[in-house]
Amino acid sequence: MDLTPEQRAEIDEARAASTPTRRATSPALEEVLYEPVPVLDHGFVRVIDYMGDDSAVVQAARVSYGKGTKKVSNDEGLIRYLLRHRHTTPFEMCEIKYHMKMPIFVARQWIRHRTANVNEYSARYSVLDREFYIPEPDQLAAQSVSNRQGRGDVLKGEEAARVLDLLRTDAQNTYDHYVEMLNEDEQGNLIDEGKSGLARELARMNLTLNTYTQWYWKIDLHNLLHFLSLRADAHAQYEIRVYAEAMMDSLKRWVPLTYQAFMDYRVGGAQLSAKGLDVVKKMLAGETVGQEDSGLSKREWRELMEVLGRDA
Repeated sequence: MDLTPEQRAEIDEARAASTPTRRATSPALEEVLYEPVPVLDHGFVRVIDYMGDDSAVVQAARVSYGKGTKKVSNDEGLIRYLLRHRHTTPFEMCEIKYHMKMPIFVARQWIRHRTANVNEYSARYSVLDREFYIPEPDQLAAQSVSNRQGRGDVLKGEEAARVLDLLRTDAQNTYDHYVEMLNEDEQGNLIDEGKSGLARELARMNLTLNTYTQWYWKIDLHNLLHFLSLRADAHAQYEIRVYAEAMMDSLKRWVPLTYQAFMDYRVGGAQLSAKGLDVVKKMLAGETVGQEDSGLSKREWRELMEVLGRDA
């Protein structure tokens, strides 16, 4: 991730400012406020604002004055109860706002989460940067034969080198043509004074999906937890998962009690169906249960055995 001197100066100025407040703050999150966390080759995640903390969740649940109870253990117990029993409204009282930079194809996958407020960099108004996501060699995987939206074995040797060359060449060529059609450089200056150039809103359609975009993304804590439960999961696409993993650190800094409950019940926990629970009860009773007489499909059975740490 490369920051321009102007961007670095803007971040340093924001981090140097200090404003007295009576609002609840999270000291650990304040430490990294505005600071970009590098993701992929040119991307980043940075927190630029937030509202509330763990106490705000407790306060909303009890509809009380002040910061909830005086004992952290009491607040922790309530937060764990709320998360365990899916009482979501108290978590909606906290919000966080990120500034993020990611490849366009990641943004298009990300926007499927329709529970946030988003404002994206406008390529109708400004010229996009000459920055493209080029995967590391260990991320160049073939299409999975068993999962239509997954990856298989990593490409090797000449095949991998050819793919990387195509990605770089295509991105550079299309960006060159983008600039040519615009008749503008990256600063928005005319290249040929005798030409007007194509409208930015039309020229952008020629760009590759690994071109980087940026947006501001504001979301409440409940919906952030839902996003992270899906996108920080090992089955999520790598390119969006690394953003979610970077956001997990800000979650831990912001609301540590909620973070730990989330790790215990959502990330490290498991949900069983009625039939799956029945299988577990029979196993605990010493009965021998197979997939055929469990009432579960082969896929459900395999997933249950993975949760239980048993061979399918």
